[in-house]
Amino acid sequence: MTSPQHPPTAGGTPPPPGCPAHAGAVALSGPRFQTEPTELYREMRRDHGAVAPVTLTGDVPAWLVLGYRELHQVYSDPVLFNRDSRHWGQWERIPADWPLRPMVDHSFDSVLWTTGEQHSRRIAMTENALDAVDSFELRRSTEEIADRLIDTFCGQGETELMQHYATLLPALALVRVCGYEEEEGPGLADSINTFLNGTAESLVAFQHFHAATYRLVDARTAVPAADAASRMLAHGGYGREQIVQDLAVIIVSGQQPTADWIGNSLRLMLTDDRFAASLTGGRHSVTEAMNEVLWEDAPLQNSVARFATRDVQLGGQHIRAGDMVIMGIASAHHDPQIRTPGGSFTGGNNANFAFGHGDHRCPYPAQEIGETIARTGIEVLLDRLPDVELAIPEAALVWRPSVWMRGLTALPVRFTPAPAQRFLA
Repeated sequence: MTSPQHPPTAGGTPPPPGCPAHAGAVALSGPRFQTEPTELYREMRRDHGAVAPVTLTGDVPAWLVLGYRELHQVYSDPVLFNRDSRHWGQWERIPADWPLRPMVDHSFDSVLWTTGEQHSRRIAMTENALDAVDSFELRRSTEEIADRLIDTFCGQGETELMQHYATLLPALALVRVCGYEEEEGPGLADSINTFLNGTAESLVAFQHFHAATYRLVDARTAVPAADAASRMLAHGGYGREQIVQDLAVIIVSGQQPTADWIGNSLRLMLTDDRFAASLTGGRHSVTEAMNEVLWEDAPLQNSVARFATRDVQLGGQHIRAGDMVIMGIASAHHDPQIRTPGGSFTGGNNANFAFGHGDHRCPYPAQEIGETIARTGIEVLLDRLPDVELAIPEAALVWRPSVWMRGLTALPVRFTPAPAQRFLA
């Protein structure tokens, strides 16, 4: 793989080898990705076009795809823009403790990094395991968990919904789907949240939920049950390590994005007059709010990664073989080529990239599971606490410190105290 040649920077020091258009590259970090991402992406598009040079933690070079059509092209051409990170030309520069390593390291033998026929076989195992989840039982189970969580704070008249509800609900629902011990749920939620922030603590968090997944696979190898882990083991053809890695993908991909989908949807419904009537059964529904969030505040705002297998022009930029390409989902959703100023997609337009696209999109059974958990959680909360409202001004809400995920650090609310409906053990 060849590395692109670059002229020296203004200070006379040549840029790092292999760095795409290093001069003017935008660091993919900092508070603006939380406080004003739409404006930041607009500026990047103005300065660089539909594809912008960026740097990751440690001054690691990459390209961020900002345009909707360009992102569709990347997703739709898995041969040219390959998921297999062995194509990456930067590995010799990457230290073992790089915080983003778990997101791109092909040595983790999961379905994320497979391609072609091998990927089709691996994804079939995952889809079959999740497709067997009974949707009615999942909704019933999620309602039960939601009621139990609400019972812990409904009598207080106030709570912080991200910590006490939105983050825990999908974790507890998914541990049942996958087969983890229920008491693992809160710890898994904390670890996944930390891992997806891409900070120095990410590696430790990554190791924690993997250890829990090894315990699960070993337990289900000895004693199968009616859960996704057992069905994946029964599928045959894959060893312990592969099952562990694919289960980790399910729980990581399902937990925090669903938590942020819940939190972002509730924020919209509690702050936007168009959805205020929904709290008393009005015209704009929970489903419409959830769909708008997938466009405006998708839980996954940037996604790692694809790797160019040969030199190619994309969005006016010369991408070299071995370059990393990051999918700018949030930016693509606000691309002026597909959006009118002030236009929204509340009316059921599902052509978003919130679940990815192409061969490596989120499997449909997984999408349905996430949507069921999120919608049920929101509906139960609004039914139990119909007058819930923000306890602080909307401007005081803080978005999580992550370039990758889009979600609130806290969602404090108040409401009329209500009696618990279940016995709390």
